[in-house]
Amino acid sequence: MNVNQSAPPVPPFGQPQPVYPGYHQSSYGGQQGSPAAPTPYGAYNGPVPGYQQAPPPGVSRAPPSSGAPPASTAQGPCGQNAYGQFGQGDVQNGPNSTVQMQRLPGSQPFGSAPLAPVVSQPAVLQPYGPPPTSAQVTAQLAGMQISGAVAPAPPPSGLGYGSFGPSRGPQPNYGSPYPGAATFGSQPGPPQPLPPKRLDPDAIPSPIQVIEDDRNNRGSEPFVTGARGQVPPLVTTNFLVKDQGNASPRYIRCTSYNIPCTSDMAKQAQVPLAAVIKPLARLPPEEASPYVVDHGESGPLRCNRCKAYMCPFMQFIEGGRRFQCCFCSCINDVPPQYFQHLDHTGKRVDAYDRPELSLGSYEFLATVDYCKNNKFPSPPAFIFMIDVSYNAIRSGLVRLLCEELKSLLDFLPREGGAEESAIRVGFVTYNKVLHFYNVKSSLAQPQMMVVSDVGDMFVPLLDGFLVNVNESRAVITSLLDQIPEMFADTRETETVFAPVIQAGMEALKAAECAGKLFLFHTSLPIAEAPGKLKNRDDRKLINTDKEKTLFQPQTGAYQTLAKECVAQGCCIDLFLFPNQYVDVATLSVVPQLTGGSVYKYACFQVENDQERFLSDLRRDVQKVIGFDAVMRVRTSTGIRAVDFFGAFYMSNTTDVELAGLDGDKTVTVEFKHDDRLNEESGALLQCALLYTSCAGQRRLRIHNLALNCCTQLADLYRNCETDTLINYMAKFAYRGVLNSPVKTVRDALITQCAQILACYRKNCASPSSAGQLILPECMKLLPVYLNCVLKSDVLQPGAEVTTDDRTYVRQLVISMDVAETNVFFYPRLLPLTKSPIESTTEPPAVRASEERLSNGDIYLLENGLNLFLWVGASVQQGVVQSLFGVSSFSQITSGLSVLPVLDNLLSKKVRGLIDNLRAQRSRYMKLIVVKQEDKLEMLFKHFLVEDKSLSGGASYVDFLCHMHKEIRQLLS
Repeated sequence: MNVNQSAPPVPPFGQPQPVYPGYHQSSYGGQQGSPAAPTPYGAYNGPVPGYQQAPPPGVSRAPPSSGAPPASTAQGPCGQNAYGQFGQGDVQNGPNSTVQMQRLPGSQPFGSAPLAPVVSQPAVLQPYGPPPTSAQVTAQLAGMQISGAVAPAPPPSGLGYGSFGPSRGPQPNYGSPYPGAATFGSQPGPPQPLPPKRLDPDAIPSPIQVIEDDRNNRGSEPFVTGARGQVPPLVTTNFLVKDQGNASPRYIRCTSYNIPCTSDMAKQAQVPLAAVIKPLARLPPEEASPYVVDHGESGPLRCNRCKAYMCPFMQFIEGGRRFQCCFCSCINDVPPQYFQHLDHTGKRVDAYDRPELSLGSYEFLATVDYCKNNKFPSPPAFIFMIDVSYNAIRSGLVRLLCEELKSLLDFLPREGGAEESAIRVGFVTYNKVLHFYNVKSSLAQPQMMVVSDVGDMFVPLLDGFLVNVNESRAVITSLLDQIPEMFADTRETETVFAPVIQAGMEALKAAECAGKLFLFHTSLPIAEAPGKLKNRDDRKLINTDKEKTLFQPQTGAYQTLAKECVAQGCCIDLFLFPNQYVDVATLSVVPQLTGGSVYKYACFQVENDQERFLSDLRRDVQKVIGFDAVMRVRTSTGIRAVDFFGAFYMSNTTDVELAGLDGDKTVTVEFKHDDRLNEESGALLQCALLYTSCAGQRRLRIHNLALNCCTQLADLYRNCETDTLINYMAKFAYRGVLNSPVKTVRDALITQCAQILACYRKNCASPSSAGQLILPECMKLLPVYLNCVLKSDVLQPGAEVTTDDRTYVRQLVISMDVAETNVFFYPRLLPLTKSPIESTTEPPAVRASEERLSNGDIYLLENGLNLFLWVGASVQQGVVQSLFGVSSFSQITSGLSVLPVLDNLLSKKVRGLIDNLRAQRSRYMKLIVVKQEDKLEMLFKHFLVEDKSLSGGASYVDFLCHMHKEIRQLLS
């Protein structure tokens, strides 16, 4: 598809819009009482009633009996939609993507009966070619009206398909209509010889096609950031960035790169104006890290009024003696030591020698004025706090962890070319009481001190608690050898939690440094102590007004504790190993508010989960992190930051406070108008992050971005980015469930999406029949992605999803970047045996629907947290032998989590691909091998997001119909 992504053309008024073929109104949502889908987080609990095998590809079922009402969306096994076999590729779309809906002659009005599809072949608009003529060819074909430039090609002969795939009739063991089919009241009617033909799934916007087109069009050239308001390539495209004055999209992505000039226009469009900011994002090796600028004792140059930092958009005047702030227009004097002459264009002659005058991202070394108590900080510390209760010892967790720490401590983060890390370490173990360890280098053996008064926590030693790893190596190794033996016979099952965090924070406070606590915890803290919790899990609250309480902490004590931690620069990373409910909603409060992370390993077993846990731990300990950070986002006159989402604490309305911030975390910021914007000058954002580096150096990291402003809605819609929009909408919804019923949150999302698309239809699209669904080119995936958010476990849980799972996912998504939410909500499905075995490139993905699975193939599915290998029942014996080392499909172990290491091309290729996928993600994805027709397959199908979900979530086609109905109601 030859589309200029940054500015797709809008056809002149009155010319035909390209049209999606065969759009068909159908029921929205699931049936009451449908069995709930097993989920990635909970175990499968037995067979699903009425499960039937899907027909193999190329085999059609009999058409529905004449008495059955026409089904809008035929249902295959387990309630997934069956649209039949697919053709290759997707339709080509011009600036507007349209799907047309009309009534058959003599049928009832819209909304009262199923609609027959009107197939419209899209007029292919090439961005650089002449626009098509307004004449449209209309033909009658098989009782259907087909309008468009070309009639669709006939189906392949001999396959028994209609125009849009095989018919699916009543299924064995079911009466007609078959399960999931829309009955539309099911009143008897006259016999109908043929049901209306269903929508060809290739006729609606395909995420795979959009991703592929963007890779082909924009993956080969570097993205140069010089021009204002450029829409970057999609997050799914591999591209290099050349910083020429605006921050890289790896640091900042916006929902739109062209902002409405007025608040009225913004309200009319309903497109949220937001930026997803990842201040410490890791860059690929080909791109340079931000330059560090040292201005000496005078510190970085700033505007006197708004305190914005010097950046490429500042205007130097009066021969270079003064500068005008680009954010607030204040005129400032240039200090003598910073003075430089201007060239004939008014630019400083040293502009390209100074990062802050020529680049979008750079760092300043901070002076002592930017430090707490006007004192440079000490290097930070890591404290490892290990639960040694009965559960932790019995599962083998404590022994595994202590063994790993011996070698992991050599890989603490270090600055630049430093020989060793400046970070000091300390150790605490706990159950109902806390044990501190003195590991001073001069000791022959570590010393233990027990604090049993957990109600009044204090640190019993200062000297010898936080030590340099290399100096105290022998004592630390001795301690890690002794801990598993010391508690091997424990019978203590109760644990405390809040006092453990309190102790770690007090230790950092006494050492006068920032740092991070690594907490390894197994159970609900029910021991008598501050922060004691009770089991309040109650599934009966789901779908009631009280459901929100499940997401809220059960006591305010943890918020208070988090506030104290932030003030000390104490960040918490929590590793949970629960066998039952542990109240993640409450335990994750402190990690969430301090900029930390939560990892969860339900029913932890060393043999099954060791690789995942150790991989996550290694990455977590080694990653570069900023401590004791404060972030502020400044904007030019006309807009301001009004709302923030992420893992942080705010004590006022402008400063985002982070005890810790790593390269995976994002802060999402929403902007609103407070004045009119100017098309000529555009809008500016500056994100300034003040933090302490791993070596204890105080720094300021600055990111600048210039956006365009528009007076025409078409310009806004032409410069939006759907992936960032979905990231914002998901976070907005996931925060909303804390205070509103889930149904209210879901309805608000649907309404907002409908308003965005209705505004486009009304104000930007050429006039056309009300039966057409017209989508803006760069938002044509908004419905499919939004439906994935609505069907997610947080907003629509299946029966198997636990309260802890929902809370865990909720807090994960709140800090995800755009690439992570993209694959999390719409997983990647990769066929493994279609591409040549010797090919080293990643195989092209297919759409996430059961329709795309061939039982003669093997597929990998990943969503950033989960990884499945689905094996079709008819896979060739040679493939099974090469991959699993067994001679037949029946001998493959279902649920296998490690592929055997075999010396053949296919085995090496698949294992290499799995390693590559894991390397792209911030958390280790544990592999699960799923065989077709096996009980684990229901878990796998939960991720086929274009199909109807068993928890009642609509299929993509049904949701598109529903969105169209909503848009039409708004327009009428």
